[in-house]
Amino acid sequence: MDFSSNNQVQNPLFQKMEQVRRRQGKVQDTHITLAHGSGGKAMRDLIDDIFVSNFDNPILSQLEDQASFNLASLLQQGDRLAFTTDSYVVDPLFFPGSDIGELAVNGTVNDLAVSGAKPLYLTCSVILEEGLPVEILRRVAASMKAAAKKADVQIVTGDTKVVHRGAADKLFINTAGIGIIPRGVSISAHNIQPGDAVIVNGEIGNHGAAILIARGELALETNIESDCQSLHSLVETILHACPQVHAMRDATRGGLATVLNEFTLSSDVGIRLYEESIPVREEVNGVCEILGLDPLYLANEGKLVVVVSKENADKILSAMKLHPAGKDACIIGEVITSPPGIVLLKTVFGAERIVDMLVGDQLPRIC
Repeated sequence: MDFSSNNQVQNPLFQKMEQVRRRQGKVQDTHITLAHGSGGKAMRDLIDDIFVSNFDNPILSQLEDQASFNLASLLQQGDRLAFTTDSYVVDPLFFPGSDIGELAVNGTVNDLAVSGAKPLYLTCSVILEEGLPVEILRRVAASMKAAAKKADVQIVTGDTKVVHRGAADKLFINTAGIGIIPRGVSISAHNIQPGDAVIVNGEIGNHGAAILIARGELALETNIESDCQSLHSLVETILHACPQVHAMRDATRGGLATVLNEFTLSSDVGIRLYEESIPVREEVNGVCEILGLDPLYLANEGKLVVVVSKENADKILSAMKLHPAGKDACIIGEVITSPPGIVLLKTVFGAERIVDMLVGDQLPRIC
């Protein structure tokens, strides 16, 4: 059963009845059972107690099978709709600095933000494995609530499914999001030009390293935390300083290297990175050295890459440094004409090597 709504005003009697009905719906079980996916009272109680109580807003509260919006009010904010979706299967569910709930909200918010859009509404669909402790689901929902509030978005519709024990791994989340792109903003990898500067907003690889350590398969002790955070406010700061951003993308799976390779392939240019300019935490470098990993490919959940003209680079960099999510921002490279479709890294020793896309995955189930 969906948990969703439309935004039509309901009469006071209906609202009062709805409030009473919700108070009656409480999860009695300590663990998820197949009954919680049956469509009956157990499922309704789960939705009311866990999801509606946390995500409650005027749109969701109608509990229809969809969320509906006033097009006129959306058009007042921009002239294009941005729409994205993502699924989260991270292992473990809770890790230093964040958890799957916050990750699901921030990841989708960031996918919208890097298009220049103002994120507005999210969906939340969960696949639950039979036997999952209800308290874990409650913690995840509370985390999603806090992340959505911080990002100033509303979770307006969703769905729950329960699968047999062993058919999934505890909890999977799918979120989709929509936002509005303001008039005059056009961010695309196709805009990249030779001479452009490449900027990153801080240390790379923290999320991937934090997940690796949290899995407990290695006898390593560090204080590395995931960089999971919403970037919409930083993007607003960037666009306020200079709306003429050529390209922007968050560096999640595949890390910085993958994003830059995607840029070169889309724009038929090359990119040269300068190793000494790329911010990598010492502990992350240490983990990578021990395990034979490359921080350029480690996942991030709070890092974005911005490509701008050389003339606007200092202006944008200064604005980013004034924002908490961009205080460590720096220019890490430049766009070059040749070789097209290739990312080069100039090492601290002065040599150059190709930074290609990974054939496989350094670390699966990272987000």
